[in-house]
Amino acid sequence: MHTLSPFKRAAQSAVAGLALLTLGLAGCSYNEELGRNQLLIGGAGSIAAQADQAWAQIKEQEKVSTDTRYTSRLNRVAPKIVRALGEDPATWDYVVFDSDDLNAFALPGNHIGVYTGIMDIMENDAQLAAVVGHEVAHVRFNHSQERMAQSTLAQIGVLGVGAVIGATACESDQCQQGALTAASVGAMALFLLPHSRSQELEADVGGLRLMAKAGYNPCEAIEFWQNMQRASANQSRPPEFLSTHPGSDNRITTLRTEAQRLGYRCS
Repeated sequence: MHTLSPFKRAAQSAVAGLALLTLGLAGCSYNEELGRNQLLIGGAGSIAAQADQAWAQIKEQEKVSTDTRYTSRLNRVAPKIVRALGEDPATWDYVVFDSDDLNAFALPGNHIGVYTGIMDIMENDAQLAAVVGHEVAHVRFNHSQERMAQSTLAQIGVLGVGAVIGATACESDQCQQGALTAASVGAMALFLLPHSRSQELEADVGGLRLMAKAGYNPCEAIEFWQNMQRASANQSRPPEFLSTHPGSDNRITTLRTEAQRLGYRCS
């Protein structure tokens, strides 16, 4: 009788456990605004609770800016985007982080964070509205929940493929662990990242609609991403195929098309 190695037993147990977890917690629903089905995992309450914890940790680890040149601007613009979303701006948090990072984010649970580095390349309030709208759109479209479901399914596939390869082509545990690692890299490149680029473009379009509804010229979103392209020209970045964000040219084309659909002609 053939005895399974500890690696194979662990892999099979993990695959079975993750499969049961996903079947129990995940649900598929049609998103009319996106025009596609979404596989979501976890309830809105649990996602928001996790986001609240992450928000608290970020504020502990990052330096919060008290510079009114930044905070007044965010507090002037972000509530308009939230109002365009149909929610009460008073129920959201708005924080500027003192960092040169070209970054911004929004979390479930109504949290918006923007870094001074990215605000420094914004020429006006409309460009800030473009970024805040983009990040809020991620929350609106439940992208965090969708990513959780994708990650869980990817782990099931990784462990399953690794277990099969290890069982059929490997004798040693070291070889079997290598098979699992190779499967993990393949899952990241071919499964998770393409979905991320798709979500980024969805957030671009959703954010553009929000900023227009809030009274901002959506053409400024294009101007901002051109500024971003210039600012990051000297920074190393992964090729578009392995990037979680679409390339700037691809993004600008998408934004220009949507702005024209809304009745704006952008240069």
